[in-house]
Amino acid sequence: MKVLIDTNIIVDFIIKREPFFSASDKIVNLCIDKKIIGYMAAHSVSNIFYILRKNIPSDKRRRILIDLCNIFTVASIDSSKIINALENENFSDFEDCLQDECAYCADADFIITRNIKDFSDSRIKAIIPEDFIEIIKE
Repeated sequence: MKVLIDTNIIVDFIIKREPFFSASDKIVNLCIDKKIIGYMAAHSVSNIFYILRKNIPSDKRRRILIDLCNIFTVASIDSSKIINALENENFSDFEDCLQDECAYCADADFIITRNIKDFSDSRIKAIIPEDFIEIIKE
């Protein structure tokens, strides 16, 4: 099974943000253990680097992101994905539309996110971590 992991799930994992850490930890570990194939959108790397700037020094952020790039397959962003996202008026959040573009091109089964309402028009089904964990158990 292939999944695209939204930025918020990865940040939850890195900073051990409660009450979300447990589920994000399970998702990341499923990827580490190769029980699922995890994708991370290329733009998530820069977003995460920026989000963590206040709490984590640059050298440590770089090491964390290198580790993440070794855990997840990085889904690239190219001009066609950007243009598709810009032309897609169904998403109110451009970044979420880029996540959808990456998930679609990766042929992902799900986008794992805490913000499923933002993906109501996604071509790939968005699912919260807890629901995905239940599916994997079955």
